[in-house]
Order: sequence, then C-alpha cells, then structure tokens
Amino acid sequence: MKKLNKDIAALNRFSAGRVAVIGDIMLDAYLWGAVNRISPEAPVPVVDVRRRSCCPGGAANVMRNLATLHGQAKAFGIVGNDPAGREVINLLKDYGTDVSGIIRSNERRTTEKCRVVAGAQQLLRADFEDTTPISETDRDKLVGKIVRLIRKKEIDAIIFDDYAKGVLCADMLKIIIKEARKNRIFTMLDPKPKAGGVTPVAGLTLLKPNRSEAFALAGINDPGPAATPDKDQMLHRAAEKIFEIWQPENLLISLAAQGMILFPAGSAPQIIPTRAREVFDVSGAGDTVAAVCTLALATGCDVRQAAELANRAAGVVVGKIGTAPILFDELMAAINDNQ
Repeated sequence: MKKLNKDIAALNRFSAGRVAVIGDIMLDAYLWGAVNRISPEAPVPVVDVRRRSCCPGGAANVMRNLATLHGQAKAFGIVGNDPAGREVINLLKDYGTDVSGIIRSNERRTTEKCRVVAGAQQLLRADFEDTTPISETDRDKLVGKIVRLIRKKEIDAIIFDDYAKGVLCADMLKIIIKEARKNRIFTMLDPKPKAGGVTPVAGLTLLKPNRSEAFALAGINDPGPAATPDKDQMLHRAAEKIFEIWQPENLLISLAAQGMILFPAGSAPQIIPTRAREVFDVSGAGDTVAAVCTLALATGCDVRQAAELANRAAGVVVGKIGTAPILFDELMAAINDNQ
C-alpha cells in the first residue's frame, strides 16, 4: 500500500513537469481499409481504402505522450514547409504542446511514415524523408532556444529523441548537456546507433536503448537473451562497455518480453519485470518509456521508481494497435490494478 500511494503521488506531480523534447519530428499516417482481391497487375493485394488517420510520430510522439500524461511539453525540431509539416504542428497544438521551438524549413521535407493497414494487419509502410544533417544555422537556433530556457530555469528536463534523420549530433548535445548539468536539469537520450545517429557524448542523466541498440552502442554482437536478465553475462558486458564509452549516470535497457534492466552508475543492476498482458503492437512503446521516465525524474522520482512507472506505461501501450500514447487515467488505472 505504501508503494501504491507513492506511485499515485508521483503521477499527481506530473502536471508540474516541464520537459523540452528535441529530435526527429515525424508524421505517422495510416490508410485503413480491406482486402478483397489480388491485383491483376502484380501478385499483390488491392486495399480498398476506407479512411486516413494521422498522429504525431518520432520525437513528436514523445511530446504527445508528455501531453497525455498532463506534463508540459516544449517541442524542438525541424519540419518541412509542406502539408505534412503543417499537419504535425497542428496535431501537437491540439495536445497543448508549445511548438514555438519547431523550425519550418524550405530545404527539407517533413518525415512522414505512411502505413497501409487491412483489418488489423499492416501490409506495408512507405517513408518520405530527408536524412541529411540539418544546416548549422538551424542547429544553432535550436541549441540557442534550449540554452535560453535552461538559463531562465523554464524547464526541468530534456529528452533527446534520435531517429537518425539529421537533427541531432554530438556537438549540439555536448553544449546542451553541459548547460543542463550546471543548472541541475535532467537529460535523457533515446539513441539510434546507426549511420546518422548521435555519436557518444558523456554526462547524460539517463541513456535508454533497447537490447539491440545497447549491443550496437557497445560494439558487441548480441548472442540472444539468456533465460533471465540477471544471468545474461553478455548483456552485462555490453552495459559495462556503454558506461566506458558514453559515461551516463544511469543506463536503462528495454528487453521486450523480459521487461527492463536498470544499471545505476556505481550500483547493482535492477531487474524490472514486464507488465504487458497482451502485445498487439510495439510501435511507439519506446517513446512512451522515454516520456514517462523523464517526466517522473523531473518531478521528484528516483531512477528506480521512474523506470517502474515507465515499464507499467509500456505494458499498456503495447496492447494498442498503431502508434498510441499512454493516457494519464490509463497509467493511474494500471497502478491501482497492480498489474
């Protein structure tokens, strides 16, 4: 009961959390329909599209999760001067997100991922994107905006959400992290260890990869999970390597069906078992974990409690179809139900 009350109190503080999110803003589009025949032109299904829907994706989905948890989200990133860019900005506005930090560029298009779904089955995804690095001018503008917020003490935490689409780079993170540490502001990176992703930077409050990302960050081949995370010697070796290379204060690795493992710097690893009851779609689950964990840290939780709350939230969103956020009432219900 004591823990339950502590978790409920933590959620009720979320509305005070002021979190800046900087990263790759995307539009997730869905074409919903039915398949009744095969095309005479090629052996592919013909989808009779009944409707189209859109939602914030990538870093914008982290922003949406913060908003649906009653947190105060401030958006930073680049979109194109195109219909998709206008659409994602308007969607974020609808959630009450501060979008004044988003730059509209005439030099690149908005990243859009269009999924074609028949019934409950995703048939394909078409991506529209530019992945070249953004200009130094735009990067300097983003850094300047965030540094000013830090110095004016108008934010409590920063999420760097990297999808390797060209917005983030190590140099900009170093500047922001240095300023954040001076002002005791939490920083978290959701990394994308592939070409175009952020190279190692030290000083993060929390680094949050999934298992495959963790092994890639460590430069170690993943032999596959052991029976339990505490017995997974290669996973622990990868964590040690990440601490050597990245030097974060804390490392949280998502392990799908095995839950999560938290490596606090200088302390023993802590296993956080999965809370998912049924998995339909893992799309956006990492965004939910990033939002909940950072919002919890920003409003007074220790890293263990923040990770546990994030784990509960992930257990809810993987039971939904498509990229869906965690709602405040859903997370409160999950805690009360002791799932």
